Amino acid sequence: MKIGILKSKIEKLLSESYTKKTFKDEIKNFDKMVLSNKNISKLFYLYDELSSNKGYNQNLAEGFVLESITMFENIINKVRKSDLDKLRRWTLSVNTHNQYTDIDNLFYNSYDVTVLENKVKSKQKIVESLKKVETVKETILVPVSSMLKIANKSINDFMSHLSESEKKELTSLMYEDEKNLIENYEKLKDYAIVKLVVVLESETDEIVKNTISEAIDNIKTKKFDRLEYFKLKNLVESI
Repeated sequence: MKIGILKSKIEKLLSESYTKKTFKDEIKNFDKMVLSNKNISKLFYLYDELSSNKGYNQNLAEGFVLESITMFENIINKVRKSDLDKLRRWTLSVNTHNQYTDIDNLFYNSYDVTVLENKVKSKQKIVESLKKVETVKETILVPVSSMLKIANKSINDFMSHLSESEKKELTSLMYEDEKNLIENYEKLKDYAIVKLVVVLESETDEIVKNTISEAIDNIKTKKFDRLEYFKLKNLVESI
């Protein structure tokens, strides 16, 4: 089973777990079998990067794709079959469309002429996607891609996905007085929780309600650091 199919199955499983109220159990499985497995988490992260809009120019996008192919080949050879088997068993009952068909076409080799043509077409689609500029802001329902970015990336890497104005804002936070930021952080937490509770009380969709409840619990337990301050501030502004 190709990585793109496994990743699609896992994303659907996690999404449906909100409705089935099994999210806590499934996220533990996700942490154990994906996030805690260095090679598999790198592969999943690589798929996320290739399916993102980055605003690259033509040369940079094509170079990124070529480097990604090399990286995939290096990582996939280190993945143990037993680890992939665990993912297959975990997602055995999940039926879903492969959301990463083009990336699978790019990575998995074949000498069949027809498949080779699909490989080239998929490469072109990925390059065009990488050239697009991301315009959709992060929502409260954090996708698996965001989980992986947070798990795998440092502050400097995280900044590479921000707009220029957001980069300047985050950079300026690095030089502000920590004591004042901590005080403001606690106020932001209270304000965010109040705003989310108001939204929760007026919401009727159970999936959304569960997501908001998870977000509230997450905010309550988060400890201060400058990156968390930045993300919480943006969340408050988006509610």
